[in-house]
Amino acid sequence: MAILVQFLVAFGNILGSGCHCLVEATPHSLNLFCVLVGESSKARKGTSWGHIRRILEGVDPRWTANRVTSGLSSAEGLINEVRDKPETTDDEVYEPADKRLMVVQDEFASVLRIMTRDGNNLSPILRSAWDGGTLRTLVKNNPLRATGAHISLIGHITRLELLKYLSETESHNGFANRLLWTCVKRSKCLPEGGAVSSAIVEELSLRIAKAIKWARQETREIRRDDAARELWATVYPKLSEGQPGLLGAATSRAEAQVLRLSAVYAVLDCSAIIRVEHLLAALAFWDYALSSARFIFGDATGDTVADRIREALGSAGAEGLSRTGIRDLFKRHISSERIGQALAQLTGLGLAKRRTEETEGRSIEIWCTAT
Repeated sequence: MAILVQFLVAFGNILGSGCHCLVEATPHSLNLFCVLVGESSKARKGTSWGHIRRILEGVDPRWTANRVTSGLSSAEGLINEVRDKPETTDDEVYEPADKRLMVVQDEFASVLRIMTRDGNNLSPILRSAWDGGTLRTLVKNNPLRATGAHISLIGHITRLELLKYLSETESHNGFANRLLWTCVKRSKCLPEGGAVSSAIVEELSLRIAKAIKWARQETREIRRDDAARELWATVYPKLSEGQPGLLGAATSRAEAQVLRLSAVYAVLDCSAIIRVEHLLAALAFWDYALSSARFIFGDATGDTVADRIREALGSAGAEGLSRTGIRDLFKRHISSERIGQALAQLTGLGLAKRRTEETEGRSIEIWCTAT
């Protein structure tokens, strides 16, 4: 899965912005963002990227040498890599001729930490980059602007780091749902490594180069044929219905993700038409990404107060916790109103329920898990 998703992301970037899909009047380029979630070095996340890079070096060596980068730390740095040439400059090499940029971030946790800093605007710029809009900084001195940028992202992180550093804001502001979440692990124990012969690498490079040459002959709109359109109408309601809690916030762009994936599979077939087999491949990948997100985020809501209460209710079992006991979880530093909001959220998601116990005095409100 690590090799597959990184190949799809890299191929979508190396294509450039010529191939696209239209959703009403909105163009969708084939750039993708993904995050590989695995247990440290045991998942072989970095090793898997090495195989992709080796194949693509035979396809476009200038791309692998100049348009693959890391060290994502600021919006300004990102825009600078694909910036437009200012009207008043004598620097003839200022504007990059190539607006593609493939960001491979081995330590994606560092990106999430940077996003929490006051004044850092990396998150909205990355969201705009996925959308394919014009990127700009609105500073007075030396403002940056990038039109036609074609940016893709691959991040590597562990599940514990992800849950620790993915802030409540980034969970729900549209950043998380632009990412394809993919759980990965080593599938085989290979003491000598997973060596692939040069002949196989060369054959794959030639096949990929053929697809890229075809795609670059003209600007192409990728569309579904009638059979794929019929299948799309069948699966669309399920894709668009959404999921609860943090899982829903992280996967709520299912329709757009499946559209882009199906178009990537079509272009790999040198086809401007998305056929049923391309859509089925995209849906199969999305099922894995959704299952990965469900494993990663579970019943988390993305609300730190609600999630702390949910964990405590799970530990309390059938006895549950009173409102006083819940307030004590936070050393009484959280207001009763804030706790009430969190309990209402858990109730709405079907994760908590309330019962009333009568005493000699006032009745007591007891909360427990709903399952």
